[in-house]
Amino acid sequence: MPTITKQGDRLAYRFDSETLWIEPWGPDSLRVRATHAAGMPAEDWALIPPAVLASGSVRIDLTDLDAAAARASGAVASSPEVGSGTGLGSVTAATITNGRITARLTATGKLTFVNQRGQVLLEEFLRNRSDLHADYCSALDIDAREFKPNVGGDWALTVRFESAAPERLFGMGQYQQPNLDLKGSDLELAHRNSQASVPFVLSSRGYGFLWNNPSVGRVVFGRNVTTWQGVSTRSMDYWITAGDTPAEIEEAYARATGTVPMMPEYAMGFWQCKLRYQTQEELLSIARGYKERGLPISVIVVDFFHWPLQGDWRFDPTYWPDPDAMIAELKEMGIELMVSVWPTVDYRSENFHEMKDKGYLIRTERGVRISMTFQGNTVHFDATNPEARDFVWQTAKKNYWDKGVRVFWLDEAEPEYAVYDFDNYRYHLGPNVQIGNLYPVMYAKTFFDGMRDAGQENVLNLLRCAWAGSQRYGALVWSGDIHSSFASLRNQLAAGLNMGIAGIPWWTTDIGGFHGGDPNDSAFRELFARWFEYGTFCPVMRLHGDRDPKQPQVGTTGGATCLSGAANEVWSYGEEVYGICREHLFLRERLRPYITDRMTEAHEKGTPVIRPLFYDFSEDPEAWTVEDQYLFGPDVLVAPVLEAGARSRQVYLPAGCDWIDAWSGGTYAGGRCVMADAPLGRIPVFVREGAAVREVFAMTAQEERTDK
Repeated sequence: MPTITKQGDRLAYRFDSETLWIEPWGPDSLRVRATHAAGMPAEDWALIPPAVLASGSVRIDLTDLDAAAARASGAVASSPEVGSGTGLGSVTAATITNGRITARLTATGKLTFVNQRGQVLLEEFLRNRSDLHADYCSALDIDAREFKPNVGGDWALTVRFESAAPERLFGMGQYQQPNLDLKGSDLELAHRNSQASVPFVLSSRGYGFLWNNPSVGRVVFGRNVTTWQGVSTRSMDYWITAGDTPAEIEEAYARATGTVPMMPEYAMGFWQCKLRYQTQEELLSIARGYKERGLPISVIVVDFFHWPLQGDWRFDPTYWPDPDAMIAELKEMGIELMVSVWPTVDYRSENFHEMKDKGYLIRTERGVRISMTFQGNTVHFDATNPEARDFVWQTAKKNYWDKGVRVFWLDEAEPEYAVYDFDNYRYHLGPNVQIGNLYPVMYAKTFFDGMRDAGQENVLNLLRCAWAGSQRYGALVWSGDIHSSFASLRNQLAAGLNMGIAGIPWWTTDIGGFHGGDPNDSAFRELFARWFEYGTFCPVMRLHGDRDPKQPQVGTTGGATCLSGAANEVWSYGEEVYGICREHLFLRERLRPYITDRMTEAHEKGTPVIRPLFYDFSEDPEAWTVEDQYLFGPDVLVAPVLEAGARSRQVYLPAGCDWIDAWSGGTYAGGRCVMADAPLGRIPVFVREGAAVREVFAMTAQEERTDK
């Protein structure tokens, strides 16, 4: 017979080989773990130790049906002894309450979570004859928690929950699809170039759920059942919280997994980049070009293959002869230099043999140890190995940080493989299928820890991937090598909003998309202008892309064999688009005080910088359904133009306040749709009435009228 016991503030369940723990983990939150191993694994993964809860805030109640029956009949029965953790067969049900959330546990092991009003938030999907709940008594014999043994000692895990209706689901990171509401979606729990699995979901029913398991797997938010799966794991581990508003849920999640540092002031401006500046003089000429034109610029980027070989992590002196002087000149112009770092190590690299000998490289389970073949046979450094992290940082520190570089582009962070055979790679911490989703977290930690130890505060680095907890290591995530098209732009809107809900508030895209786009093509110029307008209202405004046609290479050695794309500066797209870009660069500068407040909220509370309308207007049912516009902070509503040729679009204004058209000054009551003008160069923006940021847009609109 199962045993249910109280172990301090933990509720424990044991039946056959399964051990289940339910315990408080922050206010209004519970952590749930289960294993069939000899002991509960100790890793916290994305979670950080919670603050000590107030005495008495956690309540555990055990139900002894035998004792209750005896009392009803007048017989004498002793109460279950629960303090020592001794299992008692007469305990047939239990609850654990932490603030606004309660978990109900039956003798069959089924879990149901309810809020402080007794409303069901989430319940396990169980279909067998032993379930005492008559509605679910079934001959199907489907367990809620299924551990299927893998050869070698761990388990393939499946966890099932009832699919509630109505319900809308948001978060889960970055997937290249246009849906903001993820109900009905089938999502791979694995990283790829442009895909970042960050397994936290926020429900319209008033809960947040973190799948705290770095195993490669899958989640299906089906109409009939929600199913979470891990290919290879030693335990089930998830965290659930209850809140009355999306903000309360998001802030609880931030307390459980950490928040971003305070964003450095320079990072809130404009970032200039292209694939790729080939020489030191070319990069400096672009930086000087921005200054000569009087244009704001905060960051310029040395992209990949500025090195002799992958894994050297240093400037190639043939094309970058004096990086110290280059960095000094940029700093005099008020521009930070960001340098690309790849985790791949070429077999020919000066560091390869030492890193291989010391176990600093990932391993393959079969075949030759090669994980990428782009510009050479390479294998990634093992970011899960602390000694490997230190080696890479010390090399980068000597060759970059000591010269004045203070922001790094940590590319290939998934990590990307030539073939995504997840079962073929093994790390210091275990097989990729078991812990692989941790890689981008540990990659970010490599540089975050090193930079902090070197004395740098407010660390920020650009990565192409993230998992839960990446934010606390200063990860600014961008959406990867995406296509240059309006359909791709639409996907990025959903990706950025769901990343914010998933706890990654620092997020950006390649303005204009990455793959393709000829600066002389009128159709691409329209897309570029619309993307630039949208990028103005992203957490970070960053221009990048591999434009057509490719440029002649400048040499035959080192990274020069990797070709460069066409020009990608704001003046590369003709006079009309240049005027649009110029106006939005200055608008971004004027928004800096407002952006600083947003970054402070992200740092202190985990508040997404960009978020769906329901985040601030959860009482408005219509706000939960809008998927093609968003809030940039609490006061600015942005409605990007997502179709070629469109010169107007419908905008929904949330109920609860009046809204002012940022450009015309017209005032509209909330709770209705309006048709907004959107000529090329003008993105529909509305400002909450009474917000101080209104003056920024009034100034921009006045300048535009003066110019005309």
